[in-house]
Amino acid sequence: MKRITTELVDDIDGTVIEPGTGGTVAFALDGTNYEIDLGDDNQRALRDALAPFIANARSTGRRGGAAPRKRSSGSSDTAAVREWAQRNGYTVGDRGRIPAEIREAYAAAQR
Repeated sequence: MKRITTELVDDIDGTVIEPGTGGTVAFALDGTNYEIDLGDDNQRALRDALAPFIANARSTGRRGGAAPRKRSSGSSDTAAVREWAQRNGYTVGDRGRIPAEIREAYAAAQR
């Protein structure tokens, strides 16, 4: 039997983010979307740092304030992720959305 475990790690301090705490924070600045994995303390620090800017900003009406994500159809990156996932014991179909957990594991393996 093969069991693959994925851990979410805080991108600032390198600590493992325990299930049910922290997570991925998405935001946008100057037309670029960003995601960062943060534990509870670093999420709070990010939100505290942005609070004075958010308090004085105008809402664009988008949920979360991030710009809409661009969709790609059949990119070679998706094919590479699918192939890697299948070689590494993940269950992923030949078509459709690739779960974030698999994309994160692929990204970690590429570092």
